[in-house]
Amino acid sequence: MGKAGRSLKQVLEAHGISQNKLAVAMNLPRSNIGRWVHEDRDPSAENVVEIVEALRKINAEAAEEFIKLYLGGSLQGEEDPGE
Repeated sequence: MGKAGRSLKQVLEAHGISQNKLAVAMNLPRSNIGRWVHEDRDPSAENVVEIVEALRKINAEAAEEFIKLYLGGSLQGEEDPGE
């Protein structure tokens, strides 16, 4: 499983954002966030957009870091060496 969960976990820890706080901002059960963070499930593309929107409400810097970690070089057409 995936890069989205790893990126989300890293951002939440780095910015001191709880899974519950993100869940409330996204109007989802905390268990959904937990599944992503623990890489049990990957968020859908729609959920990734909602994660970014929710993070922007909580902490804009965290949202930008998530985008950078998740998309990385994809925005410039570079390949991620970890893939």
